[in-house]
Amino acid sequence: MAHPLIEWNSGLLDCCDNISSCCYGFWCCPCLACTVSGSFGENRCLPLCDMCSPAITAAIGLPLCVPPAGLSLRVGIRNRYGIKGSVCKDIATSCFCSWCSWCQMHRELRHRKKNTVVIVNMQPPPVMMAPVMMAPVMMAPHSAGFVSQP
Repeated sequence: MAHPLIEWNSGLLDCCDNISSCCYGFWCCPCLACTVSGSFGENRCLPLCDMCSPAITAAIGLPLCVPPAGLSLRVGIRNRYGIKGSVCKDIATSCFCSWCSWCQMHRELRHRKKNTVVIVNMQPPPVMMAPVMMAPVMMAPHSAGFVSQP
């Protein structure tokens, strides 16, 4: 049974929800992007592709405006946590509101980390019984199933 999709914990422009994320992103967006990538479980250097890819592709004549790392992380976060949206919206957000997108993803991951539920199994461990050794039964030589009569 599929769970219903939910909204992002905070809106794209909700910088007042967590001022530290937006200030961090404003003064050092690459640092924030690398932090988001690491928090999501990806390589911390992945967002550096977003900074290098436009220069490299423009040098070979291919204009690229979609930041691949930002887009892939945004789609990944949306899919992992069942957040409403579409790839088209993610592309538009990643292209035109890149800093705000990184701040929103950072707030979402912090919210998820803070509200993580841990389920602990409180059942006692299974009891293992030691093997029981049985002593061999010695049968008398004349007790082969015949009864001797005097």
